Amino acid sequence: MAAGRAELQPDRPGPIHNRLAVLRAERGLSRQQLAEALNVNYQTIGYIERGDYNPSLELALRISELFKLPVEAVFSRRPFRPLSDEFYRQRRTEERVG
Repeated sequence: MAAGRAELQPDRPGPIHNRLAVLRAERGLSRQQLAEALNVNYQTIGYIERGDYNPSLELALRISELFKLPVEAVFSRRPFRPLSDEFYRQRRTEERVG
């Protein structure tokens, strides 16, 4: 295993990281509104956002479909890079091309 890098071990489930709070905020949705759209309790949304609860596969797919994103853009077994990193990387690429 490389230093500073966690290796995934299929026999040991780990936390499921998500971008739910960011996606919800981008679209101006409250936890209550998202919960109603998904037909779940609003507390479930908070539990998922904080990593206290991993959604079922069925719920993860419904969430992804609601945001019109692939499930791996919303959920991951590895922590997501900060969106600012991705934004600046994309901006540098556009500056080189343009």
